[in-house]
Amino acid sequence: MTPRRRLAGIGAFTLASALLLSACGGGSGNDPEASESGPSSGIITVMNGEPQNPLIPTMTNETNGSLAITNVFAGLVYYDADGQPQNDMAESIESDDNETWTITIKDGWEFTDGTPVTAQSYVDAWNYGAYGPNAQNLSYFFEPVEGFADVNFAEDQLDKDGNPKEGEKPASETMSGLKVVSDTEFTVKLSQPESDFPIRLGYSAFMPLPEAFFDNPDAFADKPIGNGPYLVENWVHNEVIELRPNADYQGERKAQNGGADLIAYTEEDTAYNDLLGGQLDIVKNVPSSAFSTFEDELGDRAINQASAVIQVVNVPEYVKEFQGDAGVLRREAISMAIDRDQITETIYNGTRTSAKDFTSPVIDGWSDKVPGNEVLTYDPEKAKSLWDEAEGMDPVGGDFTLQIASNADSDHQTWVDAVCNNVRSALGIGCEFDPYATFDEFLDARDNEQIKGLFRGGWQADYPALSNFLGPIYGTGAGSNDMGYSNKEFDAKLKEGNGATDPDAAIQAYQEAQTILFGDMPGIPLWYQNATGGFSEDVENVVFGWDSDPILYQVTKQG
Repeated sequence: MTPRRRLAGIGAFTLASALLLSACGGGSGNDPEASESGPSSGIITVMNGEPQNPLIPTMTNETNGSLAITNVFAGLVYYDADGQPQNDMAESIESDDNETWTITIKDGWEFTDGTPVTAQSYVDAWNYGAYGPNAQNLSYFFEPVEGFADVNFAEDQLDKDGNPKEGEKPASETMSGLKVVSDTEFTVKLSQPESDFPIRLGYSAFMPLPEAFFDNPDAFADKPIGNGPYLVENWVHNEVIELRPNADYQGERKAQNGGADLIAYTEEDTAYNDLLGGQLDIVKNVPSSAFSTFEDELGDRAINQASAVIQVVNVPEYVKEFQGDAGVLRREAISMAIDRDQITETIYNGTRTSAKDFTSPVIDGWSDKVPGNEVLTYDPEKAKSLWDEAEGMDPVGGDFTLQIASNADSDHQTWVDAVCNNVRSALGIGCEFDPYATFDEFLDARDNEQIKGLFRGGWQADYPALSNFLGPIYGTGAGSNDMGYSNKEFDAKLKEGNGATDPDAAIQAYQEAQTILFGDMPGIPLWYQNATGGFSEDVENVVFGWDSDPILYQVTKQG
């Protein structure tokens, strides 16, 4: 099972540009020569899969649906290949205090049904996404907006299973923090200052919706009415989503091809073989069976680049062997016992990169020199010394066996076995894979605090910011904090970074927050996961972006 992806971004963004996105032109920045030469007419074929959910922006939180959503809709900003935020519909996004934001959109844009895209289109879409009874997957992205709690069920409105009691409704249907000023302007008031709020606005949760959606959401789901570079011409479920250029799109992401067919594959090996056989233009994911061969087979057409995914093993606070000062030493010892470089090379053939921090090297502000990250350096002698020191403080005994839990319905045992070999060799203790039959069972065990040792974790960023790798996972009470970790100093540093008006100060605060994590080790970073893909000889100008997806609009193919 891949790490949970709360879809959005990664990339070497510039925080300063997100704090004030003003109306400067700016193209895609990816391949100006392709743009100048004009669009080609060929339809590109792309490996995809059947989306899990209807193509509604606030409902789509998985990669098969997101590739369609990001090309059918245009939001306030988009992220270029490097993760730089670029204005799409936004004229400006401004704030004096990082708490109240004034958003001005460009006039004259239309949805593909001919209705105008206005400030109301954004406010209505955001309120719909946040409203609890609508049960949208991405509702949590609106949590920073003032009034979010009012559009969700209160604790006393839920039964013991967390479901709304019959007849109960939230206190409000709209968030008080959203105000329409005019057709081209609206304001957003947050519950606290958030310096990276504008960076998030390229994510699909924040796309606008036309009035037709609210009239008939079910009809909209199969053939969405968007405002992006493509429109959905046809969707044959479990077969293909046919995207064709939207001639009325007014932004910088104009299609340079005759369209894109997103083909629903169920096996990565089949897609890769179709690519090799000239029957497919772009493969998003190279199968593990081809990790050792695809770069030789594809040559310059192979993609193997850093992306926004980090893999970790997390440490539950309730496991007694890892509590207190001795527990911290054991966490450090395990980390330093792991030969990340060897594992990423021998198992993953270089498609993973040893972690140096808790975030991602494709995020601006990332550093491989965060104070405290020496605990990620392979040093078996130091690891043994730390383990022995912990034993002198609070012994667990020579028959202790470390267990690393994960789901068994995906390929995780290989790397767990490799990590355990390192641990057994360096520390002289037992170590074994603790499998759960299915991903759901694994998640239930985590939620119910039943894990007996460490457990696998992974994160792919929602938007290109350091804070997105930190707060949602390690903040006190955060939704993805499955370890029960809490550190008031860490929380304070996050708040300091979120409220900073100076980008450098924000980055500094997030790096200091990471130093606190290295002192506590609630998670043990393992490696960054690369985007691995490839393309055929029939297409040109293929670039994979910050989110590991191909940037479809700039691909050219002769008809």
